[in-house]
Amino acid sequence: MTVFFSYVLLGLSLAAPIGPVNAAVLDKGIKKGFFHAWLVGLGAMSADVVYMLAVFLGLVHFLEFPFIKAFLWSFGFFVLIYTGIETIIGAGKIISPNRTTGDTKIKSFLSGFFISISNPLTILFWLGIYGSVLAKTAAEYDKIHLAIYSTAIFIGLMVWDLAMVILASSFRRTLSGKTLALISILSGISLIGFGLYFGYQAIVLLFLS
Repeated sequence: MTVFFSYVLLGLSLAAPIGPVNAAVLDKGIKKGFFHAWLVGLGAMSADVVYMLAVFLGLVHFLEFPFIKAFLWSFGFFVLIYTGIETIIGAGKIISPNRTTGDTKIKSFLSGFFISISNPLTILFWLGIYGSVLAKTAAEYDKIHLAIYSTAIFIGLMVWDLAMVILASSFRRTLSGKTLALISILSGISLIGFGLYFGYQAIVLLFLS
């Protein structure tokens, strides 16, 4: 049981650093409330499942080619820049915590999915950290334990996502409209910042390496 919780803690520690997904969850919770923020997180976790299965099936080797890496960095650049600009523009529509936007549930889900699936940092996690953990676990335990401990990592990701959703929806209920708009703008700037970083990495791979 101690080993199981150590893998849950690993999932928590990997989800905790502020990144594009956390910024998007925070913004969506402020604008639309708990359910839409949860859908963004659920979309991101769905992308995590895709990469987890890719590691299990050995498909990750295709992601090691420089062209594929450059494509992923570029795709992440466009997704995050677009989402960041949309976030900043939408911040101006926030008047009070009860104000809502026209986002649909499926758009919230897909937003989280595409931000995560196009994030090379997510890919590096599943290739590097999770791949290493998988190799170590496979050397010490059978396939059943491998599945159990992989599930524990995913539980850690879910717990952090739920915490972020609760935090964002709490902001929505307690903070003024102007403060919410400011937080939303900062989230948008954060997304654009990550997007620019991704774009720089794509340029390095395509032209400087």
